[in-house]
Amino acid sequence: MGLEWPQAWLLGLPTAVVYGSLAFFTSILHNVFLLYYVDTFVSVYKINKVAFWVGETVFLLWNSLNDPLFGWLSDRQFLSSQPCLYGEELPVGSEEADSITLGQYLRQLAHHQNFLWFVGMDLVQVFHCHFNSNFFPLFLEHLLADHISLSTGSFLLGISYVAPHLNNLYFLSLCRRWGVYVVVRGLFLLKLGLSLLMLVAGPDHPGLLCFFIASNRVFTEGTCKLLTLVVTDLVDEDLVLNHRKQATSALLFGMVALVTKPGQTFAPLLGTWLLCFYTGHDLFQQPPMTPVGSAQPWPEPPAPAPAQAPTLRQGCFYLLVLIPITCALLQLFTWSQFTLHGRRLHMVKAQRQSLAQVQTLDIKTV
Repeated sequence: MGLEWPQAWLLGLPTAVVYGSLAFFTSILHNVFLLYYVDTFVSVYKINKVAFWVGETVFLLWNSLNDPLFGWLSDRQFLSSQPCLYGEELPVGSEEADSITLGQYLRQLAHHQNFLWFVGMDLVQVFHCHFNSNFFPLFLEHLLADHISLSTGSFLLGISYVAPHLNNLYFLSLCRRWGVYVVVRGLFLLKLGLSLLMLVAGPDHPGLLCFFIASNRVFTEGTCKLLTLVVTDLVDEDLVLNHRKQATSALLFGMVALVTKPGQTFAPLLGTWLLCFYTGHDLFQQPPMTPVGSAQPWPEPPAPAPAQAPTLRQGCFYLLVLIPITCALLQLFTWSQFTLHGRRLHMVKAQRQSLAQVQTLDIKTV
């Protein structure tokens, strides 16, 4: 009896409020884990490198496969094609071919050039987003700990998560005016320009470092959120190219995740390896504990690092700036090959609308 009122109140909430609340709390859990899991497993639980790599491999497999699996279960009834080519008139009342298999669908995607260029760019984007999140605490500790307070570091962290959502309100207005392609390309150029500026300035400018660390996350996360709009355009192009009876949006989103989500695993693995390779500092290597009852009153001091080895601070700085530069260059190249914008995008949208009208006439004829 006491639960009836809360249940009635929850059932009476608007769908947008319920969905938004679910997304909000899921995002909190995801971001807290994403930010601290590398530091927690390495510094608190002190797991060894092999265990960390095994865990990341298991995560890679499930994280990559679950989206296309659920997409296939959701959209497999829509996987049928009509035997006509892109740009041809659809015959009214034509019969649809039998449903295609998953293998045939994958072969169709393999010939979808814009899909291939997009997932190549998005793989780099997912890697960069998660690299920023995984190593944010490390950058704050080794680059800014001597210059900013703990509260300032927390403020930077909070801004880096909140600002992308606020920025996207402005980015979406730019997308309506200039198109998503132009806005995303501009964000890549901005990322490259800020990274080059930081590289030239060096690590001894705390104010500039604070701005760069925060803005790097803000613009990178903002780009990630805009790319969903591009996937919806790819869904339309896939529908038009293969003349499906209905868009397979869940499956295509799942196939994008299959190719790009490995970037979530590559980010911590490649980041820790690069840091160890460049500086000799292994995050998984813990100092040995002094045995109880040892005859030595003080432990032996650690061996000095080789004179030529860069310090951990230098290594963190070069990771901070060289990773965005490399990612931006790769993304600018792959994005320049993406043609689903401008006149081609308008043509796809027009044919998508025509296909929907023809299907409506087909239903009326039957």
